[in-house]
Amino acid sequence: MYETHTHTPLCKHAIGEPEEYAQVASDRGLRGLIVTCHNPMPDGFGSHVRMAPEQLDEYRELVGRARARWAGRLDIRLGIEADYFPGYEAWLERQLTSVDFDYVLGAVHPQLPEFEARYGGGSEFEFQRTYFRLLAEAAETRLFDCLAHPDVIKSVRPAHWQPEAILDDVRRALDRIAPTGVALEINTSGAHKDYPEMNPFPVMLAEARRREIPVVIGSDAHRPERVGALFEQALDLAERAGYQQVSYFLGRKRHAITLDAFREVLRPVQADSTSDSSPSSG
Repeated sequence: MYETHTHTPLCKHAIGEPEEYAQVASDRGLRGLIVTCHNPMPDGFGSHVRMAPEQLDEYRELVGRARARWAGRLDIRLGIEADYFPGYEAWLERQLTSVDFDYVLGAVHPQLPEFEARYGGGSEFEFQRTYFRLLAEAAETRLFDCLAHPDVIKSVRPAHWQPEAILDDVRRALDRIAPTGVALEINTSGAHKDYPEMNPFPVMLAEARRREIPVVIGSDAHRPERVGALFEQALDLAERAGYQQVSYFLGRKRHAITLDAFREVLRPVQADSTSDSSPSSG
């Protein structure tokens, strides 16, 4: 019963302080909030959408202040959304072991200029295949607890997204992910992107269930009012795919809760009119 994916202004494309996100989480009836801003990377990698390396301590202090102010009312935890990009594994390992994160989301962001420069020269289909291959590689590093928005590629070039054409590659990726124990995220922000559908698409989610890959629900909130957005619909999506429970991570350990227990705590909110239409907001 946690909101597991939220951001801070340090990533340069989110608004609102963690305390404001915490208020919405509390209003929604949730037990806790995990802050997962984009991790620092070296060499200026994606520097326009993440904190700088020297801001990691500032990030920890930001979350720590919110945790102290909400103590006894809402459980606020320190997480991170960390990019997987071949060549930076050693950097990531040092970073992720240097801080006591409660939750580490791994992300492949094909909308970044660095990804486009390295992998964008071929066909649209090869671009998509590369994404799912790297998603599997990310899981196999075992650096991450969960993989964020695991088909976000569909929102980068939505006119070229044909799920039935890429499904064999998706299945191969899931075959590699399943033995690692890494979870997949049901990311509700996908409903507001250029390809308006939660991540992952329903067939991919059903294939993940067949392989007993656990799932975590997160809103990917970049503004406070998006906290817990569409969680009811995400629970329904999980149920239709065959799931009976969803997971969350604390202290890098996975915990599970039944769908019905999660539904029972959720309080309704006003219809959300905001949009995360830019794929760069993932």
